[in-house]
Amino acid sequence: MEKKLLNRITLNPKVCKGKPTIRDMRFTVAQMLELLAGGMTTNEILEDYPYIEKEDVWACLSYAARIANAETVLPLAS
Repeated sequence: MEKKLLNRITLNPKVCKGKPTIRDMRFTVAQMLELLAGGMTTNEILEDYPYIEKEDVWACLSYAARIANAETVLPLAS
């Protein structure tokens, strides 16, 4: 199921300069994670962005988890 979710995350150099986006839309994974980190619930996101599906939210979280679980982690620049 995770692979099916991750298929929702697209990398297209013609969309948002190649940043990971949801289904080739101009809505990045980073935007979704910022909304969630800011305290929005999945239901609030779905209400505010009717073109987003709940599976898109799960896909962004799954994508972030894979990145966070990488073999090499670099510190964030401050």
